[in-house]
Amino acid sequence: MLKNYFKIAIAVLRRRKFFTFISLFGISFTLTILLVLTAFIDKVVGDSYPDKKRDRSLYVSRIQLSMKDGRSSGPVSFYLLDHYGRALKTPVKVGISSGFSGTNTYVNNKKIAVNYKYTNEDYWDIMEYDFTEGNAFSKQQIDNADKVAVISEDMKREYFGDVSSVVGKYIEADNVKYRVTGVVKNVPITSYMVYSDIYLPYTVAKTDFRKDKGYQGGFFGVFLANSKADVSKMHNEYEDMVNRLPLPRKEVIKIYSHADPYIRSYLDAGDEQHSGMTIAITAISIFALLVMLLPTLNLVNINITRIMERSSEIGVRKAFGASSRTLVYQFIVENIILTLLGGLIGVVLSIIALQVLNGANLIPNLVLTLNFTVLGIGLLICFCFGLLSGVYPAWRMSKLNVVTALKAQ
Repeated sequence: MLKNYFKIAIAVLRRRKFFTFISLFGISFTLTILLVLTAFIDKVVGDSYPDKKRDRSLYVSRIQLSMKDGRSSGPVSFYLLDHYGRALKTPVKVGISSGFSGTNTYVNNKKIAVNYKYTNEDYWDIMEYDFTEGNAFSKQQIDNADKVAVISEDMKREYFGDVSSVVGKYIEADNVKYRVTGVVKNVPITSYMVYSDIYLPYTVAKTDFRKDKGYQGGFFGVFLANSKADVSKMHNEYEDMVNRLPLPRKEVIKIYSHADPYIRSYLDAGDEQHSGMTIAITAISIFALLVMLLPTLNLVNINITRIMERSSEIGVRKAFGASSRTLVYQFIVENIILTLLGGLIGVVLSIIALQVLNGANLIPNLVLTLNFTVLGIGLLICFCFGLLSGVYPAWRMSKLNVVTALKAQ
């Protein structure tokens, strides 16, 4: 039965090539946009380098101070993570890192833009950067405030040129020279919690972060549990700690901060509603719906036109006993075959588009690919296309009167 439906579908597609072209173009172009968007989202939130322990990690990215006449929200302070976070019993490690800051340095009269960030010792125990040479700076070097640094491959190439090894050499950032202890593989800037060109001990900063006892600052925290089973316990312990925090000023009435899984923390707005996650999901859903809506309506109109052209065929089949249910099933299957063909073209176009985007290097070190997750979503989109654009025309077809259908031609 399905084999016959496939043959009929191919014959119908060949009959009106212009309509077929419009249908396939609408499907493939829409799918290309959605697949590229899905590949980007999957890479941004799903890339586990160098953060390979996400299954037993929780992240603290923001804190909100609610007041009677407003609120203040932003990244957390080093003091909050170091003084309160490290005192928690469930985490075995508490990695602390600042957001990256930008500066310029000069090599042979050439200006180089440099992003640098500060970290503590636990950060390097939690994160699994791939070192191409050397290693991370030690706890002793941090305690001694040694001017040492870990740099990225791109920074090594840009600052030192094509040399085999740079460990032990000095690199300048913000008018200070640091001795390189290691070189790590690049991280895309979209992984903002772990991205930088240069990683420095927090003790070499011009400002002593430990002396600022406010709760807001420019830092992120990564809490590592001993096992997956301890993650929920760690989450609850952090929540309890936040609820017990002394209010920093009399106008502050409530403090909100959350230790969450990576994706939620990536989008966290810092309040009790986690509205960042809700807003992001809503925005993406609305965009995807709008992108699919126009080509779906286009397909519906084209399919109705096809049905009117095939009214005599429908009338003959009904006259020989074909039920409305059988005709509806046939037309939906034909439409799904059409959308799958368009989907195949869309996948090919997506691969080409991703190669062009990767070659353009619009976001440094961000390499987009079509993995099984993205392809699975693409298949689901094709199936939805077939159903959404085929159900209404199929229902219209099933309501055609036999005599009217036969007279149409």
